[in-house]
Amino acid sequence: MTEKVRTVTGSSEERLDAVYDTALLDLDGVVYAGGEAVAHAVDSLATAREGGMHLAYVTNNALRPPSAVAAHLSELGVPADASDVITSAQAVARLIADEQPEGARVLLIGGEGLRQALVERGLVPVDSADDEPAAVAQGYGGPDFPWSRFAEAGYAVRAGVPWYASNTDLTIPSGRGIAPGNGAAVEVVRIASGGEPKVAGKPLPPMHRETILRTGAKRPLVVGDRLDTDIEGANAGGVDSLLVLTGVTDAVALLRAVPEHRPTYVGRDLRELLVGHEAPRAENDGAWVCGRARARVRDGELVLERNGADTGGGAEGDGAMLDGLRALCAAAWSAGGERGFDGEVAGAVKSLGV
Repeated sequence: MTEKVRTVTGSSEERLDAVYDTALLDLDGVVYAGGEAVAHAVDSLATAREGGMHLAYVTNNALRPPSAVAAHLSELGVPADASDVITSAQAVARLIADEQPEGARVLLIGGEGLRQALVERGLVPVDSADDEPAAVAQGYGGPDFPWSRFAEAGYAVRAGVPWYASNTDLTIPSGRGIAPGNGAAVEVVRIASGGEPKVAGKPLPPMHRETILRTGAKRPLVVGDRLDTDIEGANAGGVDSLLVLTGVTDAVALLRAVPEHRPTYVGRDLRELLVGHEAPRAENDGAWVCGRARARVRDGELVLERNGADTGGGAEGDGAMLDGLRALCAAAWSAGGERGFDGEVAGAVKSLGV
């Protein structure tokens, strides 16, 4: 079964940290949220690391350099070096260096992470469209990034300078909720200039290439919370993925996912790295069964017919919920096919208790 026609979540009798040599972990919504560690992340990652799994942290946020990200992770109790962190700033800097001569001047529209990445590739950051840049590099500059920087980008792009963007995520998590991301800023420059950037970050190939080059992974597992970046990027790169429900994606979005957004595995949080995963199986009556859960589509509605999610909290309750979610995914994905499931899902999700 190829990723494009995935209709069930994957199966692994062994725990995932034993099957895959490297975890390519997204940060926001997976390892931390609002600057604080996500529940169970620190202990789960420590156990996976002790078992021999290489942990790499892959982020579309181009603002902070890898050393700053690694320091933050270490403060949270997740030991990391700068070499363990791969950013979209590094991916876009490599993309520019592949297409522009060494020593080329690049108009920097972003923060310190992007500046350092450009310098690492032998490029020279400049601050004005009047400096005759050979390229424009745009990455997230933080919530207080001055409007005048977007104007500089617009002047250069309108004049015909090649434009590169680290990523186009429209939103970014913050301690107060969801804030505009680099994609929103890219739209500002697009409107002003009429240009179109070359984009490096997830889910596009330059970011996947960067992660493999820097980690040397032979059998990587992408771990993320976003369907349209983490999971789509994994599918585009032909590698397996684990979606965790600690960030942006909820059960409703997962059940409605189109083929390129369907993960190999589904879990509540990073504890799912440390266990095996059961795949749903089809029964003769059209239902899908996983563990104690049984699901089907009836008259256009997704229905969970039997589930143990009401057994209470803890590992037993979590396991029953995941059985139900995986069975529901199989029922919805097989019924929805290439278009994604467009029937009623609210009742089934409510019965899961998530």
